[in-house]
Amino acid sequence: GVRGGAGRGSRAPGREKRGGLRDSRLSPRRMFTTYPSTKTYFPHFDLHHDSEQVRHHGKKVVTALGNAVHHMDTLSKTLSDLSDLHAYNLRVDPVNFKLLSHCFQVVLAVHLRDEYTPQLHVAFDKFMEAVCNVLTEKYR
Repeated sequence: GVRGGAGRGSRAPGREKRGGLRDSRLSPRRMFTTYPSTKTYFPHFDLHHDSEQVRHHGKKVVTALGNAVHHMDTLSKTLSDLSDLHAYNLRVDPVNFKLLSHCFQVVLAVHLRDEYTPQLHVAFDKFMEAVCNVLTEKYR
């Protein structure tokens, strides 16, 4: 939850209602800003600051990640349809999964601050690596 004061876990002004994975725009928006080449896969999207399309896609990504968390033992099966979609239909360059993963890490670190411990960072990195590996297995 949100804590007051300037101590551990406090949030920057204006960050009380949104943050981390709950604000599904942040990681895709960061990805489009930091890695402009990723925009090529979304030519039909409004990529402006408060884009409903970016928010909607971000929610889809976060939902898929949540589903992956709940099905770690069957990750390949769980993400198979997404892997097919991105490899065969959308033909997304596999490096983009790692770029988005990095953006999630940055957003989590910014919003969780001291709560984003090195242990949490490593755990989330391992999780995202597993997800990226499954999403790119159809490319091999």
